[in-house]
Amino acid sequence: MPAYDSSRFNPPAPLAWVSLKDIGNGLVVSDIPMLIDSGADVTLIPLSFANQLNLSDDSSRAFELEGFDGNKSTARVVRAELHFLNRTFKGEFLVVDQDYGYLGRNILNHVSLVLDGPCSTWDEQK
Repeated sequence: MPAYDSSRFNPPAPLAWVSLKDIGNGLVVSDIPMLIDSGADVTLIPLSFANQLNLSDDSSRAFELEGFDGNKSTARVVRAELHFLNRTFKGEFLVVDQDYGYLGRNILNHVSLVLDGPCSTWDEQK
């Protein structure tokens, strides 16, 4: 069972490691840190990993994001495949300029997870 991450988050939070694939050329980047965030509507991938794959964005589309603190920002849209828990999620994802991303409900609603707060671990419920 993966341990919660205490180096980036205080208190520790559930962090997953995913892979991202460029649908067009098949290039893959692995070990992308993603916060498991059931409060996020959509999945947000880190800009640095989108840039490693040279994912092109749809310049005619951008989404306004608002954090829990009320701060607003704009995110571009990219198409990719995200691999998490031996599943492939192909589609559009938003990009954020952070060193980790967010697994949102557009993915989390397809998996069953157990978050064990007292033990600071998480795992897939089989």
